Amino acid sequence: MEGIKINNEVLNDALIMLKKTSRTFYIPISQLVIGLKEAVTSAYLCMRAIDEIEDHEQLSDELKVELLLGIHDAFQAAQVTEALQKLLSPYQAVLPAVTLQLDEWVDLCPSSAAPIVNRYIAKMALQMSEWVQNGWHIHTEEDLDRYTYSVAGMVGEMLSELWLWHDGTQSDLTKAIAFGRGLQAVNILRNRNEDMKRGVDFFPDGWGFKEMQQYTRRNLQQADSYIADLKEGPALKFCKVPLALAHATVNLISVGGNKLTRDTVLKIVSRVSG
Repeated sequence: MEGIKINNEVLNDALIMLKKTSRTFYIPISQLVIGLKEAVTSAYLCMRAIDEIEDHEQLSDELKVELLLGIHDAFQAAQVTEALQKLLSPYQAVLPAVTLQLDEWVDLCPSSAAPIVNRYIAKMALQMSEWVQNGWHIHTEEDLDRYTYSVAGMVGEMLSELWLWHDGTQSDLTKAIAFGRGLQAVNILRNRNEDMKRGVDFFPDGWGFKEMQQYTRRNLQQADSYIADLKEGPALKFCKVPLALAHATVNLISVGGNKLTRDTVLKIVSRVSG
């Protein structure tokens, strides 16, 4: 894209971090075209940085809320990177690298895409702070919808705005939310035992695996419709990979499995990327 300055050193660092933090998203993000690659990498790592605060086992809930609200404010400040450095520098010893380098991920984003990314990062940080405050209590399907929107549905929304920013690709925002929500629901199914061990239950009252699988498949069905509407191009190429992996994982879970093997992942990626 014209007018986009690429910092290859920061991009390389970001892609290394991306590979460490997400097996699912590293492949499709790394294959994106210049400009879009930087924007999506920046957004993903910023969101991962926030997620690490929400999930941190050693931070008190009070400090999590303070940091998440601080990030929300920083992303609305005139000088985002400086505000983030000031906020996070006292926690060098306790926060993971992906969070401490939040200012670098911000700088990676092309300036013309930054308003989109920064708006969603601020929104996610605010909503995550609210989930920490209420103890992640999910009792109804409406609660589950709100949670999956906060951590993933809005990612689908943001990606749709980035597709439009990049090359004018139009997409359905409601289906985009289902795309993100469906991927998150797969994670909830896959991580059920780990979540319960740490005292967090994302299943609404009275739900078992059957109901959560139905919820997941319903959203993935909308996600299928979302990508079916996309024109040929980087957006479609990107979305095919995580969606195919999500479908395969749900199918595996339904027969008692949990995690796709690396070989299976590579075969699926090769099939859908070909």
